[in-house]
Amino acid sequence: MEREKIKSIAKCVLGVLGVAGVLTIAAIAPNSVQMLKMFGLKDKRYKTKSVYSSLKRMQSQRLIEITERDGQTIISITEKGKKRFLSYNFETMTIPAPKKWDGKWRIVGFDIPEKKKAAREALRKKMRELGFMTLQKSLFVLPYDCKKEIEFIGEFFGVGKCIVYAEASFINNQEYYKERFNLT
Repeated sequence: MEREKIKSIAKCVLGVLGVAGVLTIAAIAPNSVQMLKMFGLKDKRYKTKSVYSSLKRMQSQRLIEITERDGQTIISITEKGKKRFLSYNFETMTIPAPKKWDGKWRIVGFDIPEKKKAAREALRKKMRELGFMTLQKSLFVLPYDCKKEIEFIGEFFGVGKCIVYAEASFINNQEYYKERFNLT
């Protein structure tokens, strides 16, 4: 149970730092209730000791850096921490369907070098999980806005420059795709 709490705390801390980048905490008798709230941990089962343990573990794993300056404790996320934060978001990512389709097709293509084959295959898999349909081997279609998600996925796999995103009002055989996406 304690291990799960610490894992949950780590996700919250990385979530806050992933968005904010840096946090400053007063070092002189920091208010533990405020610190817990800062990381979104309002539940009473999280004790200040658990948060400190989690922070120390994250520091030893080089996910965060903790420094002291002018009587303040500064917690900042490292590059390794940013990657871990992205992986948490990646696992839970979805592309919600709007109530009404805007009539545009989102087409995503990529030309990823052979040396990054693993990233290419993982990208294909993730796009299928998100509901994309294949037009060709490296060309996918979705009728919903997904630009931010595609940029995120490209950054996550380190292949953002290899991905092309386009919007179109018409694609060949679109009646087939409308039916498959339940747009008719």
